[in-house]
Amino acid sequence: MSLKREGKLTSSTDHLRDTQAARPPRTSNWLAFVSFAAVIAAQAYAILTSPADADMGHLQKIMYVHVPAAWMTFLSFFVVLVFSVRYLWRRQENDDLIAASAAEVGATFNGLTLMLGMIWGRPAWGVWWVWDARLTSTLVLFLIFVGYLALRAFTEDAQQKAQWSAAVGAIGALNVPIVYMSVKWWRTLHQPPSSPETLDPAYTLGLRINAIAMLLVLIYFIRRRYEIARLERAVEHMAEAAAMGGG
Repeated sequence: MSLKREGKLTSSTDHLRDTQAARPPRTSNWLAFVSFAAVIAAQAYAILTSPADADMGHLQKIMYVHVPAAWMTFLSFFVVLVFSVRYLWRRQENDDLIAASAAEVGATFNGLTLMLGMIWGRPAWGVWWVWDARLTSTLVLFLIFVGYLALRAFTEDAQQKAQWSAAVGAIGALNVPIVYMSVKWWRTLHQPPSSPETLDPAYTLGLRINAIAMLLVLIYFIRRRYEIARLERAVEHMAEAAAMGGG
């Protein structure tokens, strides 16, 4: 017996092939090794070669994680936006899974950004948290995508889950430019975005190589989470087929 899904007849044998195809390739292991080795090397280079800041001392070097983490947050939610819109347009399951994977990884980087910002802000501002426009908009972004993940966790119907989360993901990602522009639109305690012209050359190379290393980690995390999501979805389809007497 076969199971009808999205206008196509698929058998439990098809889902078994999906499960086998979703197994992580060996390249994932290599990407994991390269990405995390790159982070260690980039951090070591940046910390050991850059001088202490005149005002904040070595605490300034937290930016080698904080700033790239914020950039990876933005990139993650750009992926969410693109694949959420693709899903709403094409109704392809893989687009939904990629968007969900990117949202999960993006929320992780978003949380890391907030945590490191608080650690940096305590000695710089004298408090752990202020309702600064940059911090508040970043927190709102985090809550939007925690809500996105909660929605997926508590919605049982796969098609409804995909449609609702795609709408939330597409709309929620629009908060990213608000976060980025917040220091320009409002008066904030947070410093304006750095650029090669405003950043001391002693820190520029270290920041750039750490951003590249973090990008490799981002790619690995999204790819690995997508592979797991495909496995999970294939198992769900096989369970549905078995429940209907498929074989």
